[in-house]
Amino acid sequence: MKSLTSDPQLPTRNPHATVVEVQNLVYAYSNQEPVLRDISFTLKAGDRVALMGATGSGKSTLLDNLIGLKQPRSGKIWIHGIPVEPKTLPQVRRYIGFGFQDPNDQLFMPTILEDITFGPRNYGVPPAVAIDRARQLLADFGLEAYANRSAHELSGGQRRLACLAAILALEPAILILDEPTNGLDPAWRRYLAQVLLKLPVQVMLIASHELQWLGKVTQRALVLSGGCIQIDSDIQPLLQNGETLDRLGLPIDW
Repeated sequence: MKSLTSDPQLPTRNPHATVVEVQNLVYAYSNQEPVLRDISFTLKAGDRVALMGATGSGKSTLLDNLIGLKQPRSGKIWIHGIPVEPKTLPQVRRYIGFGFQDPNDQLFMPTILEDITFGPRNYGVPPAVAIDRARQLLADFGLEAYANRSAHELSGGQRRLACLAAILALEPAILILDEPTNGLDPAWRRYLAQVLLKLPVQVMLIASHELQWLGKVTQRALVLSGGCIQIDSDIQPLLQNGETLDRLGLPIDW
């Protein structure tokens, strides 16, 4: 895959730089007990991280806090040293590419080509440059023939790739994906993994229940349980520890 053009607005890609920092994050829905309790972790340049946890453990809620869709009750999040708060969201979101669970939440233009050029054009990228970038991504993902079709004419796997292309057209430093393999058959899961492994992003954070798939695309695991991060470790030893995974509601073979 062709490397994306570097954006002069993005920080230098220092291999040891802290990219995402979360300290003592607490989040609760109205009049309820906290869903997230005292969450702290750091992501550095080069990190490819799995966010794991049973259904209802708070994975999507944590991701929503990272991009400012939800505001924590207490604690702090920094993206490239910038605190995530309402007044900084336009700047912070410029660094992040976020993929929702449902690709239909992101594909809304009449054609896939327009979906992919929408973000860059909103950020002032000249139309010709945005179109060239979109066509390169379509070629990278094998979607050239679908450029002028709507999302409804694509398969589930193709919609996932079209969403990823729309995200990457913004040339983000950080890629955050929420359940990217939902609805994909094994061949599409393998293809998506191959695509992700080639991406020139600083940090990748992926929430998924597909544990074996996560083992192929990430190196580190954060495991949420009881509102807290119970494990922060290399992913491969964790995937070999069936007893621990069972205890956390993540049986490896089911």
